Amino acid sequence: MSWKPGDKREAPDMMVRVDQAGEYGATRIYAGQLAIMGDRTPMARMIHGMAVQEEEHRAFFDAMLARRGIRPTALQPFWNVAGFALGAATAAMGPNAAMACTAAVETEIDKHYQQQIDDLGEDDPELSQAVLRFQAEELEHRDTALGNGAENALGYPVLSGLIRLGCRVAIAVSKRI
Repeated sequence: MSWKPGDKREAPDMMVRVDQAGEYGATRIYAGQLAIMGDRTPMARMIHGMAVQEEEHRAFFDAMLARRGIRPTALQPFWNVAGFALGAATAAMGPNAAMACTAAVETEIDKHYQQQIDDLGEDDPELSQAVLRFQAEELEHRDTALGNGAENALGYPVLSGLIRLGCRVAIAVSKRI
């Protein structure tokens, strides 16, 4: 572990709060995409499969919030609407934009989860193991998106950059609010 006394580390409670918010947001992004795309295309079935995994992640963090007595973010109603809107907007732009959204989100989540793994070390094995498993699944989502046209989306660098910035902002504010 690279942490030294005096270094800033996230508290596990804060990690669980922001992870639950992020997984909730991911379920809402996929719900928005599926609302536009329907459920009959191969792309929609792929998105549905990723959505099921995100729902499992969210359920894990919901249970952990309850067990540990951690309050969820007060921004949950906002993430509900913002996530759905982002998913619907990218799906309306086309399948490649929907995949670009997934690739961008999962790129930031990978970095976020890696920081948590580094910060936790062996301090919280339950949380560490879950984050490691979920990180691997998020990377699968990113790779699936990249392999299915994400980088072919119109304006991909700008679209990806804006979504990644939004993710970083969402992570930062969900830690505290």
